[in-house]
Amino acid sequence: MNLATCATFPTIEPRLLVVDDDPDLLRLLSIRLRASGYQVDAVESAESALAHMAVVTPDLVISDVRLPGRDGLALFDEIRTTHPGLPVILLTAHGSIPDAVEATARGVFDYLTKPFDSRVLLDKVGRALEVASPVVTADAEAHAGWRAEIVSRSARMAEVLEEARLVAASDASVLIRGASGVGKELLARAIHRASARARAPFVAINCGAIPEQLLESELFGHVKGAFTGASSAHEGLFQSAEGGTLFLDEIGDMPLPLQVKLLRVLQERAVRPVGAVRAKPVDVRIISATHRDLEAAMHASQFREDLYYRLNVVRLSLPSLEERREDIPLLARHFIHSLAQKYGKSIHGFASDALEMLTAAHWPGNVRQLFNVVEQVCALTTTPIVPAALVQRALRVPSDEILTYAEAKQRFERNYLVHLLKLTGGNVTDASRLADRNRTEFYRLLQRHSLTPALFRHEDQQSTVADL
Repeated sequence: MNLATCATFPTIEPRLLVVDDDPDLLRLLSIRLRASGYQVDAVESAESALAHMAVVTPDLVISDVRLPGRDGLALFDEIRTTHPGLPVILLTAHGSIPDAVEATARGVFDYLTKPFDSRVLLDKVGRALEVASPVVTADAEAHAGWRAEIVSRSARMAEVLEEARLVAASDASVLIRGASGVGKELLARAIHRASARARAPFVAINCGAIPEQLLESELFGHVKGAFTGASSAHEGLFQSAEGGTLFLDEIGDMPLPLQVKLLRVLQERAVRPVGAVRAKPVDVRIISATHRDLEAAMHASQFREDLYYRLNVVRLSLPSLEERREDIPLLARHFIHSLAQKYGKSIHGFASDALEMLTAAHWPGNVRQLFNVVEQVCALTTTPIVPAALVQRALRVPSDEILTYAEAKQRFERNYLVHLLKLTGGNVTDASRLADRNRTEFYRLLQRHSLTPALFRHEDQQSTVADL
């Protein structure tokens, strides 16, 4: 997971093609976009746009829907045929909104209704370019190093990963807490890769998925003839992980008799296979994980207190996906690009409203559920840009969603806060003043909805742009 907040290496300025038959609006759009660091080519018709694209391929097309001759929707259809991965943003007057909405279902990245705030336009341009060319972060370690499998830019995950990096340098036992599907094994693998044991094996076992009578043999091994069916000796996972790391997933589900034997192994640093007379020394680091409350299990005499303190030398708590919602678009794009290769499809990302739907959804299954939803839309989509309708289907969200009063209030409150942060560019002082709330109360509201003001800040905070 990438901890950088989208800091990027110096790159060639993205090239935008703007199409509008209104020369004043075309000139104003070009000025705004160039001032934000983009290369801009401006033309007044779809025919001119296609002629221009025959010579130079832009990174993004922004087109009015109403154009002389061939309109913006026909231009989009032509672009989709010749450049299927090229994102298109449509500009539309109120009368042509239905056409623009229909176009998003066919693969248009997004549309804007005139008049619009140029800050909103710049935000959509930035997100569309991410679809075309996923962000390359300055923290190359996030892509090639110890946390390569973990995709994130949230502050919550940044804290966890920094703690993980520090504990990796020691040989202390680690207990990872978190709900099902948050990525506990990924974090354990990352700790292993960052440790001095990285060249040795990483071995994982789910303690709740194996029957008790087999789990002891899996962990500690057995000698030939130790029990009926033991026709040959079997090396246990402790020995398989020699010199490396053994990950005990769902340790809270381990039966009490085995907890006693595990404790003895941790104390003596030696394993006695089932049926053996002598123990064999082992050098293994233990990382365990659970979704259960082990303190409550101890009080209920379901988990040994002495084993708990052996395992819980360092505790890391992984947040749920809903506690790191800013990572959802990043994860969704990461999954769609990897799954597109699996399915042999040319898929370049999600439409803007599809990403918003994913970000606002309820995720009881966490990252694992998000992956399943993205895999479903990847298998079903016929367009390079995944539309919101497919996401809605995968999420099983009814078209006319009925919310409870509490759910509706919570959704309104979150959307209202997001709107204020976007409007003020992440300036909490200005946002709290607009909301008529003091800063302390406003910060409390942001924390309740896991919103990070820094993610809404723009590079250019000097002026509030007027409506175009």
